Amino acid sequence: MKERILAAILTGLLGWGAHIEPIWAQAQEAQEAQISDPWEGFNQSMFTLNLKLDEYVLRPVATAYDTVMPNEAQRGVGRFLKNLGVVERFANNVFQGKLPGAGQEAGRFLVNTVLGCAGFIEVAEPVFGLKESPEDFGQTLATYGAGNGPYLVLPFYGPSTVRDAVGLAVDSALNPMNYLLSTTEVIAIKGGLTLANAVNSRSMNLDLFENAERSAVDLYGAVQDGYIQRREQAVKE
Repeated sequence: MKERILAAILTGLLGWGAHIEPIWAQAQEAQEAQISDPWEGFNQSMFTLNLKLDEYVLRPVATAYDTVMPNEAQRGVGRFLKNLGVVERFANNVFQGKLPGAGQEAGRFLVNTVLGCAGFIEVAEPVFGLKESPEDFGQTLATYGAGNGPYLVLPFYGPSTVRDAVGLAVDSALNPMNYLLSTTEVIAIKGGLTLANAVNSRSMNLDLFENAERSAVDLYGAVQDGYIQRREQAVKE
C-alpha cells in the first residue's frame, strides 16, 4: 500500500510540474472559459495542497538539480522521457482514426531511439520531418462526443476534469510495462520516471509560480481557465 501511495504522489508531481507552464501561459491570454465547478471547495483545497507540495518539495529539489544539470541536458532528459510515452500516443491516434499521426509517432520513436540516443536528441522532425502527434485518451473521449464534465483538481496531479481524469487512468493502463513486469517493478520504474520528469520539468520553470502569483488576482481561476483553454485547443487539433 505504501508503495502505491508513493507512486501516486510521484505521478502527481509529474503532472503538476509538467503541465502548469502551458496552462498558465494560455490563461494569461485566454478569456474566461465556461466550466462547471460544483466541487470548488474540494478543488480549492487540492489546489492549495499542490502549491504547498511545489513550494516545499518539488521546487527545492528542482533548484538543486538545476545547479548541476545544464539546460540542454535538461531538455534532452525531457525528450527521452517523452519518447517513452509512444504507446499511449500511438494507441490514441489509432482510436481517433488519425492513422498518419499514429504512423508518425511510430516513426518518431524508431528514429529517435536508434539515431537520437534513446530519444535524448531530436532527430525525427528536423531530419525526417516526422512531427509529434500528442493524443491522449481524454482527447479520444472528446472525439466521440464526451463532454468535459465537472472541473476537478486532483491531489498531486493538478487541474483536470472528470473526462480527463478517466483518460489519465486509461492511458496509464495502456502502458505495456503493466503487463510485462510485476506490480512492484512497475511501481518502482514508474515512480522513478515520474520523479525524474517532475524534477526535470520544474527545473526549467523555476520562476513559474512566482511570476503567476505576482500577476494573477485569482490564481485558482487563472489556472482553471488556462487548463480548459489548453484542452479545448488540443481536442480541436
